Amino acid sequence: MSKTENEATQEMVYGIRPLMEALTSDKEIEKVFLQKGVGGKTFHELLPMLREREIPYQTVPIEKLNRITRKNHQGVIAYISPITFYRIEQLLPGIYEAGRSPFILILDKITDVRNFGAILRTAESAGVDAVLVPSKGGAQLNSGTIKSSAGAIYKIPICREHNLKEAILFLKNSGLRITAVTEKAEKVHFDEELTGPLALIMGSEGEGISGEYLKLADVKVRIPMLGTIASLNVSVATAVLLYEVVRQRGLKKKM
Repeated sequence: MSKTENEATQEMVYGIRPLMEALTSDKEIEKVFLQKGVGGKTFHELLPMLREREIPYQTVPIEKLNRITRKNHQGVIAYISPITFYRIEQLLPGIYEAGRSPFILILDKITDVRNFGAILRTAESAGVDAVLVPSKGGAQLNSGTIKSSAGAIYKIPICREHNLKEAILFLKNSGLRITAVTEKAEKVHFDEELTGPLALIMGSEGEGISGEYLKLADVKVRIPMLGTIASLNVSVATAVLLYEVVRQRGLKKKM
């Protein structure tokens, strides 16, 4: 399924006023496309609303908007998210209060919806408490994500973070051990202790984990590659790490 076809299956809002009404009614907005060069008083009222709610938006040529819809979009098209996003600052205290050791997954630059959906499916199965994604540069939450996640997208809390670095620092200061998975690490993953409060960072196959996030990591590990292929698909690599955490934690949940 192409990106345009995937986008077409999502619920959309067209026009400036309808989007402002959706925002004031607390609808979860996935992303917004704004036509380049559009101005006016109402348009300039919209921008602060998007920034305040940390909703990602992008200015694009009118041709792109016209390809998405033939309706009178007035230079504004917004996609409604299929889920409600959480705040990690609100989730983490509850995890500790429940007597559990937090298990958080952080995804940096995972853009492929099928990989993202597969990761969510594995994360939910492995007992991950929450998945953190950036508000910009991450995979879109659309029908492709829903299908590949096998419904896990509705069962695991997803936190869309405007500033992923600050979110990682929050987890670090809250007692979580930040563990980055990178092929540049010296230690292999099964030789590292992955018990206790843990946040696992996975990066894209192309770029890996951003340097600024690697600097925040307490531990760096790699998956040993014994063949001639240099790396695994990111969804497979994530599954390997998540279930190593499950193994080390001793399968405490009922099977």
